Amino acid sequence: MYTTRRRSLFVLSAFLCVLFFVMLANFLIPTQEATFSFSFLVAMVAFCILLASSTFIDRLMGDKLKENVLYTKETEILSAFISKIRFAYSLDDLFTAVRQELEDRGDCSVLFIDRQSQYVIYNSPDRLVSDVQTMQTLERNFPARHMDGIYFIDAEFGIVSNQNAARGFFIAYQKKHFYVFCRYTRLFDPIIFNQLYDEFVSFTSRSEIITELTRISELSKEWNMVAETQRSFLPKVMPEIKHLDIAAYFRPLVNVSGDYYTVLPINETKTLLLLGDVSGKGLAAALVMGIVINTVKNIKNKEDLPTMIRAVDRAIKGMKFDDKYTVMFVGIVDTEAMTITYINASMSDPIIITKAPGGFNLKPLESNCSLVGIIELDELKVETRKLFYDDMILIATDGVSEVMNDEGIELGDTELFKQTLQNSAFKSAQHFVNDISDLVLDYNGDKKLRDDVTMLAVKIER
Repeated sequence: MYTTRRRSLFVLSAFLCVLFFVMLANFLIPTQEATFSFSFLVAMVAFCILLASSTFIDRLMGDKLKENVLYTKETEILSAFISKIRFAYSLDDLFTAVRQELEDRGDCSVLFIDRQSQYVIYNSPDRLVSDVQTMQTLERNFPARHMDGIYFIDAEFGIVSNQNAARGFFIAYQKKHFYVFCRYTRLFDPIIFNQLYDEFVSFTSRSEIITELTRISELSKEWNMVAETQRSFLPKVMPEIKHLDIAAYFRPLVNVSGDYYTVLPINETKTLLLLGDVSGKGLAAALVMGIVINTVKNIKNKEDLPTMIRAVDRAIKGMKFDDKYTVMFVGIVDTEAMTITYINASMSDPIIITKAPGGFNLKPLESNCSLVGIIELDELKVETRKLFYDDMILIATDGVSEVMNDEGIELGDTELFKQTLQNSAFKSAQHFVNDISDLVLDYNGDKKLRDDVTMLAVKIER
């Protein structure tokens, strides 16, 4: 099994390091006591180098071991199913994955039931899961109130803790039960089940977002309701984070917007900032916006920015819109290291406004990534910039810089914009955002705005 083999690999690596250290120390320590300290120090340095190397080798071998265990033999069937539902956005996508991987390849039977209404969402076309007795037994053993999680089931359709005695398993989540009956359940590596549960939860969240937005649009045609649902994805209030003063501004051109932002604390010193803009307007843009926010929130390792960008890219492409993509900025502010680490996917406006002897200087956070969701991504680069106390970070969509006056001059090209940023940078984040939004509206005059206006400002406090 993967976990056992991985632990054995680690123990072996550590043992070899200790053995090498003892042999090296015995070899280097001479008979003269005066040089003992020096020889011991040399041995320690060599040991540290070997330990670092063994850790690297252990990681490489661990990745190879994981590939060999999870993507070969019986476990590969569940791994392939997980890969399919990772890019599933509807029940039809889920059913296709079930038929291709679990039924056709795995010879498994599947039953998917909404326990709240006792509605059968899906069942394989075989006698086992269509039998009335089977349905009644499962309903009796696993009612709607059953705790969320993943469980093994035996030949009598009861829960069993020993995987070797299992004849299947089921996922319980939000009163929906997904049963998989498989005679060789004992052969799956145990590590695969937690991965399957996590992906099933993510799929459920994605499909519910799309279903809800589509239902509201198609059945009621009430765009205000769509906008209300969309706004629920955005933070209602900013989190209170030590050393950070945070404020946002969101003004959609119409009720439904393609702009989005969020702030997600990672730990006591690291905070994720996200702001972006989906191409176009209307329901399609709202759907993509919801998927982007949901994908980012479901990423477990929020410090892995390249993986996050690629996950968003796959999610948008999986929706199969021909012309939908997003520009986005995702960064991590570290108030301990006093840095911002980021990927700027074609956002034009992110800047750091930093205090200087003569006032405030503007430091752009340049784009280092292409559009997300429509073209193939190159190798993703992560940039890091130093931060100082009283710095103001501004992330804004192009609705800010591209607003025009009566002469057709964009605000971002004017000295007025630069001076306003510099003159307001000493203020709180909320007052700073208010000054910029007032400037945008004044500069636009009496004309109707041409684009959504969205900003996120973060000030580094002592």
